[in-house]
Amino acid sequence: MVSKPAVRHPDAAAAGSTHAASGLLEPLDRALPQTQCTRCGYPDCRSYAQAIADASAGINRCPPGGVEGIARLAAITGESILPLDASRGVEGPRHLAVIDEASCIGCTLCLPACPVDCIVGGPKAMHTVIDALCTGCELCLPACPVDCITLVNVSGDLTGWRAWSQPLADEARQRYEFHRFRLEREHTERNERLEARALSLRPLEVAHQPTTPVATASEAEPAPDDRKRAVIEAAMARARAARRT
Repeated sequence: MVSKPAVRHPDAAAAGSTHAASGLLEPLDRALPQTQCTRCGYPDCRSYAQAIADASAGINRCPPGGVEGIARLAAITGESILPLDASRGVEGPRHLAVIDEASCIGCTLCLPACPVDCIVGGPKAMHTVIDALCTGCELCLPACPVDCITLVNVSGDLTGWRAWSQPLADEARQRYEFHRFRLEREHTERNERLEARALSLRPLEVAHQPTTPVATASEAEPAPDDRKRAVIEAAMARARAARRT
């Protein structure tokens, strides 16, 4: 008896046969344009690829990849090609973020928002975008408090994967991996500095704590004569109490 292959629901979130994640994750990740835009509903492209491999997300949630991106994912998973999920956005050209230098206040809020570290600048200093590294993810737009960042079309009429190339996507992935590595390293170094600071302050805290007198051996334990006297006095008190009754 030949079993029918499992068919997933068109909304791509329904149950179906679970893909072999270990074998599909890498090709699925590479089939995405690596903008790290999060429009798919996942924190990054690799997380979305993992969800597809686990059969918990559809292949039609990536606007930057567009129709061609869906076709690439369908070829890898063996699923049918679906229309782009409109709730995730629309297919469009590749964009470049541009900062209005005259309006920039140097708040640095856009720097950590960029997943590929393509924005440079310092506090109260003008920021700028390194054009060749920008993925057009749009994550810097809501981070800017003065709305001085705009998007410029850099691919003309080309949209989706046609506006990208595999080398561009591979470089964007590498820069995102370095971005994550940098953040983790900075987090670890910050914790180490805080721990070292706490250890350096501990002797000072101990030195300023009030000292509790330590009882000597003679103070901590009564002498034999004192113990004997206490026993006798207790016995005499019991005897007196007995006579009164």
